[in-house]
Amino acid sequence: MPGSGKSTVGRHVARHLGLPFVDTDHLIERRIGCSIRDYFETQGEAAFRDVEQAVVEEVTRLSGHVVATGGGAVLREPNRGALHDRTTVVYLRATPEDLARRLRHDTHRPLLQRDGGDPLRRLRSLFQERDPLYRRTAHFIIETGRPSVHSLVNMVLMQLELAGVVPQA
Repeated sequence: MPGSGKSTVGRHVARHLGLPFVDTDHLIERRIGCSIRDYFETQGEAAFRDVEQAVVEEVTRLSGHVVATGGGAVLREPNRGALHDRTTVVYLRATPEDLARRLRHDTHRPLLQRDGGDPLRRLRSLFQERDPLYRRTAHFIIETGRPSVHSLVNMVLMQLELAGVVPQA
């Protein structure tokens, strides 16, 4: 979900593991030559999802990387399949209320500006739609609640170490 900490936690996990970090939103913005917000406004969500799908296809073929995807990547089945089948997916699960608190000053996320500009209502709607998709795609689910970034990073690393996905520190 937007605001769950994917990029921040991903960057820290990558640094801890000595791996490159890839944020699909940054790759998309480089590819389209403008911000995702501007692209959404001029080209629409479907065109954005097409670019996103191509980027997800590419990054899921990389090995030895930590990747953060945009929250809507799971909306398309080919993305869910590529993510689940080719990578180890960690779902940072947060309640809509926690997300709204984290994002209360954010004006750059186009999907949160819908529903009459009520971000909590929009987050609840997104959560209801996406949570089942995240759960089906994920190998691990980390309930984020309100812990620090450091605590979240440690929870992710511990889960990956226990599963044998990464070597134990």
